[in-house]
Amino acid sequence: MTDLTFYEPRTYRDFEESGRFKTFRVVVEQSDLYVKALAPLERQTEDLLRSCRADIEAAIVRRPEFLTSLEPLEVDPADAPVAMRMIHAGRKAGTGPMAAVAGAVAEYVGRALLPLSREIIIENGGDIFLMVSRPVVVGLHAGTSPLNNRVGIKIAATPLPMGICTSSAKIGPSLSLGKADCATILSRDTALADAVATGLGNRIKRPGDLAEGVEWAMSIPGVDGALAILKDKLAAAGDIELMPVQRSDEQKRK
Repeated sequence: MTDLTFYEPRTYRDFEESGRFKTFRVVVEQSDLYVKALAPLERQTEDLLRSCRADIEAAIVRRPEFLTSLEPLEVDPADAPVAMRMIHAGRKAGTGPMAAVAGAVAEYVGRALLPLSREIIIENGGDIFLMVSRPVVVGLHAGTSPLNNRVGIKIAATPLPMGICTSSAKIGPSLSLGKADCATILSRDTALADAVATGLGNRIKRPGDLAEGVEWAMSIPGVDGALAILKDKLAAAGDIELMPVQRSDEQKRK
């Protein structure tokens, strides 16, 4: 059986319980995590989220450009591992470290929860860290595109954790310098997926940019799959299995 789940940055979340997962939400200041796990792990998730945020905030206090830079930064040896992952991801993608923050937070929390739940899905503002033992389909929210909620990415059982991160010029608070309805990256490194999704989205200003943008994303070591949507056009490459999806009438009304 394949589960279908739609992830859209803070605009739609399915909190219905199922026999497979316990589903809960943890919010700490700007961080808003939607979690599916095999056990109710709200307290552990909140503790991990607070610890991760403290490490990132410490990096910002030491050098405010960690928060504001749109360009790659050098690693500071005083940075905590999560901040270093953000910097390394930004250097590969040509972005500032905060382009990787949502993916880095999701991965930090998700990896620490895996000993308590062998399957886990964490969504943080549309960026996903997951490890599953049977397939799921991630339905893509693509803003005003006619492909919105019509295309999904099928994720097979994952022997290693996977990151699926999306940037959009049409949805959510994150800065995008392009016009993509959806720019999605698959990578085993969720921070990298987040940063490259931002870089891909920045490159999409017209439909003719889609193929070149996806090709750029696939040139970055560690990227497994890339997809971009603008209006009614889509380009995809790499280890990415697309399938049509359709929401129920009840889901469409939410």
